[in-house]
Amino acid sequence: MNLIRNYRNWRRYRETVSELNRLSNRELTDLGISRSDIHYVARKAV
Repeated sequence: MNLIRNYRNWRRYRETVSELNRLSNRELTDLGISRSDIHYVARKAV
């Protein structure tokens, strides 16, 4: 079960990173996120 949970968390992390990367710099700024913080924010979201 741990393997399945880790895989799902990894998938959620990758999806979050992908979605945030699709946003413009303006949209990220509106959310209070800089482009360099995307991976950090995605890790915290999982």
